[in-house]
Amino acid sequence: MIDREDESGMKHLCAYLVMEKELNIKELRVTLAQELPSYMIPSYFIQLEKMPLSPNGKIDRKALPKPEGVIQTGAEYIAPRTPLEAKLVQIWQEVLGIQRIGTKDNFFELGGHSLRATSLVAKIHKEMNVEISLRMVFQSPTIEEMAASMERLDQKKYSSIPVVEEREYYPVSSAQKRLYILHQLEGAELSYNMPDVMVLRGQLNRERFEDVFRKLIDRHETLRTSFKIVNGETVQRIHEKVDFAIEFMQLNESQVHDEIQRFVRAFDLEKAPLLRVALIQLTEEHHILMTDMHHIISDGASMNILIQEVVQLYRGDELTPLRIQYKDYAMWQQIQMQNEQMKQQEAYWLDVFSGELPILELPTEFVRPAVRSFEGEVREFTFDLMLTEQIGKLAEENGSTMYMVLLAAYSTLLSKYSGQEDLIVGSPIAGRAHADVEPLIGMFVNTLALRSKPVGEKTFVEYLEEIKETTLKAYENQDYPFDELVEKLDIERDLSRNPLFDTMFILQNLDDVELEMDSLTVKPYVLEHTVATFDLSLTMYTEDGVLKGAFEYCTKLFTQNMIDNLTEDFRNLLSQICANSQIALKEIQFDEGTDQDESLLETVDFVF
Repeated sequence: MIDREDESGMKHLCAYLVMEKELNIKELRVTLAQELPSYMIPSYFIQLEKMPLSPNGKIDRKALPKPEGVIQTGAEYIAPRTPLEAKLVQIWQEVLGIQRIGTKDNFFELGGHSLRATSLVAKIHKEMNVEISLRMVFQSPTIEEMAASMERLDQKKYSSIPVVEEREYYPVSSAQKRLYILHQLEGAELSYNMPDVMVLRGQLNRERFEDVFRKLIDRHETLRTSFKIVNGETVQRIHEKVDFAIEFMQLNESQVHDEIQRFVRAFDLEKAPLLRVALIQLTEEHHILMTDMHHIISDGASMNILIQEVVQLYRGDELTPLRIQYKDYAMWQQIQMQNEQMKQQEAYWLDVFSGELPILELPTEFVRPAVRSFEGEVREFTFDLMLTEQIGKLAEENGSTMYMVLLAAYSTLLSKYSGQEDLIVGSPIAGRAHADVEPLIGMFVNTLALRSKPVGEKTFVEYLEEIKETTLKAYENQDYPFDELVEKLDIERDLSRNPLFDTMFILQNLDDVELEMDSLTVKPYVLEHTVATFDLSLTMYTEDGVLKGAFEYCTKLFTQNMIDNLTEDFRNLLSQICANSQIALKEIQFDEGTDQDESLLETVDFVF
């Protein structure tokens, strides 16, 4: 059972079987559903006469056939019966990248997640003039249920983002304004770089490759944008032309690491482009591609757009022209801040953060520096298949998602370590709620500040229900910029901390890039990580059917040993709540039942 791409490039869990009799997919799925959560059940079952083997006798994964377009969910296929259902099927096909979808199929079982749900909501509004909420996607996850819910809604005309008139300078978005300020902090020069390294194998035409990037720079104004202060305001300037060339070098494998370290260096935000590209040739058919962009012009989804468009242009494909650019979005965002809906969202967030705001006081190995340090490292970990399945089942049984269960568990862990029962955890959201911005490279990510109260008397199930409601409400109010919230709260400035929260939780949904362009294959290259934007960040993702994660931590606060202990306690906590979801939070124990404070103090001296 492995992750495979279908014909559209989407990744799905695929099972390969060798059986004497013909495979009955429906019966198999029913049997598996009795033991596994739905997300662990393969999308495809492919029956083979025999497994392809490599010369050394192991299964040759590359020789396994790719899935062929129709996800086998096991749900009874019922074709759309109304024009509304038919239109929804068409939009789902575009968002999920699959062909046959029935009215009984579940959006999340077909590979949907919060990022795709956001795209779905935006497309439905654009093409049907009906504005649904993310909450509705979670509560009505089939075509049949969604259509029934939409019939009760009034139409709300979709408004395109207008193109602004040409001028010398343009306003920046809320996120860009904050990133410009953060870039000026001492020690933060590299904290908002977005380096990416890819391995290219096959024959590479260097001139054609460089031309691809020149076309991208012409296509996306963000790649020709610089920033400065004019009359006390941060503004952006779009340059008609910029100097750009791919840096080329011939090295051997032993030199690659040092070259990558040299390549990632500070940007001058007043000089465009805020993009640099380098190509290392190891052999005629083995290259390392290095790209780096500043976060002020890019985000995670933008990195995927960049790589996808590099591949398409290198193949000679024509790209659909862009109707708007990022500057148009930034101007539109300023106008939106004045409308009634945004004022209601502002009121929601100000209410959430009324009263005294908690400051997370985790035990640290070192005294907190007077000025926040950005020096960091990453420790990765993997959960076994059994625990992964149990977490999925827990989510399914309680009508929540993997994200909600993991967030509830993580905040419980933080509460156990800090002794606090009022916490704020940051979590990023794609921020591409308007369909017009979907093809753009730019900084759209917003941050949701999620406040929760893991009081010891609550059972985990009760707390999970609270987290579910908190998350859905945050999704419903996600358009309000985090940076505006920080300003409105007028938080007392503390140079040693981030404003509002010091820890992040991320469930990674972006698909890995593994593409082909003519004779070239493109795969990720694992980068060494030496930056910590927050005191502590937890990123989780699913790979090959199991949950994996990474703690990014500030090395001026925590040691590797402490993070390893934290990881084991997180695993232990999840095991306990999966074994007994009715357990009271105060009853969760670590280190074979020893109290958390006692077990930690035995191994390390902490400074509070």
